Amino acid sequence: MDHHRIAVVGAGSWGTALAVMLAKKGIQVKLWVHSKRVYDQIAINRENTKYLPGVIIPGNVIPSQALDEILLDVRVTILAVPSHHVRNMSHQMLNFINDRHIIVNTAKGLEAQTLYRLSQVIRQEIPGARVVVLSGPSHAEEVSRDIPTAVVCASSNIDDAVFIQNLLMGPNFRVYTSTDIIGVEIGGALKNIIALAAGINDGLGYGDNSKAALITRGMVEISRLGEAIGASPSTFWGLSGIGDLIVTCTSKHSRNMRAGILIGQGKPLNYVLDSIGMVVEGVNTCKAAYRLANELDIEMPITEQLYYVLYEGKDPGEAVVELMHRDKNHEMKNITGNFNIY
Repeated sequence: MDHHRIAVVGAGSWGTALAVMLAKKGIQVKLWVHSKRVYDQIAINRENTKYLPGVIIPGNVIPSQALDEILLDVRVTILAVPSHHVRNMSHQMLNFINDRHIIVNTAKGLEAQTLYRLSQVIRQEIPGARVVVLSGPSHAEEVSRDIPTAVVCASSNIDDAVFIQNLLMGPNFRVYTSTDIIGVEIGGALKNIIALAAGINDGLGYGDNSKAALITRGMVEISRLGEAIGASPSTFWGLSGIGDLIVTCTSKHSRNMRAGILIGQGKPLNYVLDSIGMVVEGVNTCKAAYRLANELDIEMPITEQLYYVLYEGKDPGEAVVELMHRDKNHEMKNITGNFNIY
């Protein structure tokens, strides 16, 4: 394996954590850093104090602000930028990608304008790109500190997924493979919507009963939309589905949860996003999923009510009332051998 040909594009918490993890395996990692301040922190102090304070960055992580330098003679590029930057970064990477190059996308979201999954965005900008999606319950704060974690990497080409599995696998980082790239991407993107709702639940002062209901019925919405666009139902009961949903709806590390708490307490959205200080992916993803559900005529009541709260100024408490007073239904309607729960 070409261990000397690994690049990470994006030095946020997740990009930095993956660079640290690979470096601990003895791999030299070239890390593209957008911010001059963050670059100086890493180059001089060997720490990314903005995103991963307290984590020492090994010397074999080589930071640079020059994208051409980072991608020169690279076999694998891990793309670790927010979802709304994926198209622009892919466009910038185009001239450095050849047919042996594998791009591992770690962002979780849908493109707001096109409603595309992010692998579709990458392939549109880099025709023929070999894309692997990395997803699952994996907070950067824990991965960077060697806390045991399990994730899934998905590609339509199983050989590429296995290649990345072998690259990333370690004693504290277990990687499974999948060929259901649609399901893995939809699970990773839409769980942020439900995490926002779970945070609002806490901000309103509600308890475990209501949060459990949100998580469970949220999983139904995620699988419902995913299956409608070609995902395998079983994917949503794996790491990139229910696994990622649980961790994002319950963890102190979750930006979406923290944002939801503030919204539930009545804080305006602009204030909330400024307070978090990092990208809250669920906000844009909610708008995209709401539009996609309408286009496909798919019922997603939690997503719909969250959209009204975020974009139409609806009171969060009123949204909960509407969810609780929907028409009566049967929980396990149309069950198949794949455990579809509607």
